[in-house]
Amino acid sequence: MSDSPAARLQVLFEGHRLTPTQRRIAHCMVRRAADVPFLSSVELADLAGVSQPSVTRFAVALGFDGYPALRRHLRELAPAEAAGEASLNEYQQAVEAEIANLRHLAEVLADPAPVERAGRLLASSRPLPVLGLRAAASQAYGFSYFAAKVHPDVRLLDEGGTMLADRIDAAVRAGASALLCFALPRHPREVVDALAHARAAGLSVVTVADSAFAPVAAHSDLLLPAAVGTGLAFDTACAPMLLGRVLLEAMCDGLPDAQARLEEFDAGAAARGLFVE
Repeated sequence: MSDSPAARLQVLFEGHRLTPTQRRIAHCMVRRAADVPFLSSVELADLAGVSQPSVTRFAVALGFDGYPALRRHLRELAPAEAAGEASLNEYQQAVEAEIANLRHLAEVLADPAPVERAGRLLASSRPLPVLGLRAAASQAYGFSYFAAKVHPDVRLLDEGGTMLADRIDAAVRAGASALLCFALPRHPREVVDALAHARAAGLSVVTVADSAFAPVAAHSDLLLPAAVGTGLAFDTACAPMLLGRVLLEAMCDGLPDAQARLEEFDAGAAARGLFVE
């Protein structure tokens, strides 16, 4: 199992049927994985925006006698990691945390079926809308940039506002069957609303999110988790970016003419002197 505190929490939560309130607590704990073993139930409740009894019920739902037992379990796992990181400065710790996130992603990808299914959904959607707002806008842009080289019609949705629903509707009218969303903290309410609108319009929603308990989970047909790093002032998203590239590979496998399109692009780029070699 991965050494990442967030990854360990994800494993702890897997297989439990959680209520929306409990999923909110789980998401908060994943986001604050390093701090959770040292938080009281009241502090965790404040962070998650729920009541203290909800935190107690959540711990019981995971199979513990109460929150103190859950916290004790998490504290037993924390010292080994703290000892290993004692000699590292904060920048090194952030890098090590991202390495742990990537290791966990590699473990998740040991079962390639969800990504392969996502690749087929994305490949068959014409056009393919790709949504990412605020912190996730760069992930959506990066995916769209490369996807456009092999997919005949990729539509980047990286700006919110009243036109967002209109652009989703336009994609549906043009024949879209799926939408890809990159959803990263902090999760804009507008993204949740857009996904609800997309599903109501008949689109299958594939989402890359920071955890399986993110607010977008309830509006996703297929959610692929990839943890973000939280050790610096701003989150780091190496794992979501890499998962996006893995999705590109899976989508190419579902596009019979993908290789021909890439070769055509390379030939055109060479003829135009597009890149400095």
